[in-house]
Amino acid sequence: MENQGHGSLGKFKPFFATIFMQVGLAGMDILSKAALNQGMSNFALVVYRHAIATVVMAPFAAILDKKVRPKMTLPIFIKIMVLSLLEPVIDQNLYYVGMKYTTATFAAAMYNILPAITFVMAWILRLEKVNLRSIRSHGKVVGTLATVAGAMVMTLMKGPVLELFWTKGRINHEAAAKNGTDIHDTIKGGLMITVGCFSYACFVILQAITLDTYPAELSLTVWICLLGTLEGTIAALIMEKGNAAIWAIKWDTKLLTAAYSGIVCSGLGYYIQGVVMKDRGPVFVTAFSPLCMVIVAIVASFILAEQMYLGRVIGAIIIIAGLYLVLWGKSKDYKSPPPLIEQQLEPAKIDMANNEKDSFDHQAITIDATRRETSIRDEKLQEKSDSIPV
Repeated sequence: MENQGHGSLGKFKPFFATIFMQVGLAGMDILSKAALNQGMSNFALVVYRHAIATVVMAPFAAILDKKVRPKMTLPIFIKIMVLSLLEPVIDQNLYYVGMKYTTATFAAAMYNILPAITFVMAWILRLEKVNLRSIRSHGKVVGTLATVAGAMVMTLMKGPVLELFWTKGRINHEAAAKNGTDIHDTIKGGLMITVGCFSYACFVILQAITLDTYPAELSLTVWICLLGTLEGTIAALIMEKGNAAIWAIKWDTKLLTAAYSGIVCSGLGYYIQGVVMKDRGPVFVTAFSPLCMVIVAIVASFILAEQMYLGRVIGAIIIIAGLYLVLWGKSKDYKSPPPLIEQQLEPAKIDMANNEKDSFDHQAITIDATRRETSIRDEKLQEKSDSIPV
């Protein structure tokens, strides 16, 4: 019973880990927006973020992955270089720049097309099982589309304002006054965020492929952060044209943002994503990404006193329903791990003991029957000898 309870608890670990990752990303969005508003360069933020993640995660990888870390080969190193270019450099910089051209809400909404992109790419590469005759596959397809639709509704459909007791009388007039941006900036920012989504989807798919040949999640995380720091530094020097002022940092929100996003989102985020992905696949990981927007909307209503609209609530409900459909569709894809060796040997030992006992009983019965036949034969011989006249 104890093992059964532990096994049932283990089934929920991927859910808890992925939700934790989305909560961490929601905190990063709020801190990053504050740091960028204070004039921090997005290129410097990316470099500091992954430099801190490398320093923090390297000791754990050196100790914990010592026995499982495979030998580094040139094909694996090339894959890691591409990984560090796709997400730390291309995706994050495009996301931050797209946010500058548009708004944080628009950027978060556009990013929720990630599950659909990842699902299609994983389907093409045969990393995701899809059987059009199966109702569960239909659930995965409809659920993925629902999460994207819910995110769009959450952003584009405002509706009436919902007066919450913790936001009553506390309106962020600066955010309310910013109704929109120029149409050209919106298109430019939307294209950048869309390209960033494709880049991150490619990162997730390639990470799943790389883990097959390099199954050391911590070490892979450190390599991605280290090479991402180096490649991000080169990108920053080129894009900022040698401006040394962007590297200035103090004990303020900028440093907090770099440390938080580096440790929680890059260090722990890449590691958790890799561990969950090995069991549940890349689509499972990205299916939770719309939750980040829901969390941001709730937290922002507390911290930033942003107004809650009916459209956001309806969109959140659609997102949760779509997420449930995806998880329901993938529930049959997961195969429980094989039982322990001791548990496998225990029934064999019982069978061997039973066989030995049966064999012993059979031998005992055979010996008793032989002795009985011998004694009967002796008695008959004795009777014959007694009946012969002298």
